Amino acid sequence: MRREKEIEERLVSELKKIGCQALKYVPLHTVGMPDRLVLIPGGAVVWVELKAPGEKPRLIQEYRHEQLRELGFVCFVVDSYEGVQEVVRYAKTKMVC
Repeated sequence: MRREKEIEERLVSELKKIGCQALKYVPLHTVGMPDRLVLIPGGAVVWVELKAPGEKPRLIQEYRHEQLRELGFVCFVVDSYEGVQEVVRYAKTKMVC
């Protein structure tokens, strides 16, 4: 079974290959924000919450994800390599090169 760290490393690597940046987001005063802020060429932004396989977001994380979605942002929860590929596919559709 894959660990969260391995999934995170794959996400960063795969997004870098297509020209995106997956910045580690570490807020000082806001609990529950997603782990990565993905910057897509052309100005699109995607948030990604990483989890170990089968693990679900905590209640505060779900609340923050919903806040972001209400503001119009896309927020993925990724717990597998397949989830990584879903984010990559989405990023490719939003790229403006």
